[in-house]
Amino acid sequence: MSNKPLAGIRVLDLTRLLPGPVCSLHLADLGADVIKIEDPGPGDYSRHRKGGEKAGPAPVFGQINRNKRSLKLDLKQADGVQAFMDLVAESHVVLEGFRPGVMARLGIDYARVRARNSGIVFCSISGYGQDGPLRDVAGHDINYCGYAGVLHQSGARGGPPTIPNLQIADLLGGALSAVMGILAALVDAQRSGEGRYVDVAMTDCTLAHNVVPFARATWEGEARPRGEDALNGGLPCYGVYETADGGYMALGALESKFWQAFCEAVARPDLIEHHMVSGETADRVRGEVAQIFRSSSRDAWVERLAGVDCCASPVLSPAEARHHPHMVERGMFVTSDDADIKSDQLAFPLHMSDFVFSVERPAPGHGEHSREILAQIGYDEERIAELQNKGVI
Repeated sequence: MSNKPLAGIRVLDLTRLLPGPVCSLHLADLGADVIKIEDPGPGDYSRHRKGGEKAGPAPVFGQINRNKRSLKLDLKQADGVQAFMDLVAESHVVLEGFRPGVMARLGIDYARVRARNSGIVFCSISGYGQDGPLRDVAGHDINYCGYAGVLHQSGARGGPPTIPNLQIADLLGGALSAVMGILAALVDAQRSGEGRYVDVAMTDCTLAHNVVPFARATWEGEARPRGEDALNGGLPCYGVYETADGGYMALGALESKFWQAFCEAVARPDLIEHHMVSGETADRVRGEVAQIFRSSSRDAWVERLAGVDCCASPVLSPAEARHHPHMVERGMFVTSDDADIKSDQLAFPLHMSDFVFSVERPAPGHGEHSREILAQIGYDEERIAELQNKGVI
């Protein structure tokens, strides 16, 4: 039997693109009834591929909007606002990702929503938060990482900052932090009957997880230069090394027992004493470790170090990760049944007792469930037809 932890929780999701939809994806995968509310125009921009790519729905949209329903609703019309408020009365969470002030202009800000349902959890995801000098400034992941000191530390020693292809601020600072805030507020709301307003600033939440550089800055007065801190290139025992075939191995032998095991496995016991080293010694040892790894191919190293307890692993491409036996056995991918978007998708990553993740429905079409959702809150066919004729839905 699979008991979905969030069964019975209804989420009204007004967000688009990446941070908010990934937040509501996690809630939907856990069993929440996520209603994706989209404007009657283009809707969520991530539905459509960007220029230069072949036509059709974007795979990322299918990945992050499964297990949701879609309601097309024009919130610039009074009837649209009324329908939204009627939904609020029977919901638990409102999630939005507009710039500060937009929800108030639409007439559906937290004060008005709370007046209709005092138990509602209202979560706003924005780049810089609902107050402060940057609140109205536009931005994207690269900007939030820039302000949070993350971009400064990303990259190799002596080189420029590099942009990771994991949207750290959007997904860690936005999506996961919002999930944390929403779930905490839901727990309290179920105890007290009163909801909360959750202000998620992606920059703040990214900054709050940038632990190591800021601890170093507190201790030494400034963070180490890019590529020179312990965990981003400073230690030879913790780094990425190129192999003979142009592949890479990741070595994470931070503890002395792991470093000793590695040195013995590569027949270099003389390096054991040079574990936590710095300066010229670190440069010399790093060069010797690099020479060791360049002596064989990546897969040869995987085979040679199999069974050696030294925290060494191959650097896999996304396609290789997809087919790795561990990921397969852990069920980290599912195949989409969406008629428009045929692709593998990343599965919900947490394993829980009495819960088995499943894709109950593919990503919805634009407004696919509008009539169904409104009927569930008591709108009759005549009223629904009227809203449709007015272009509200």
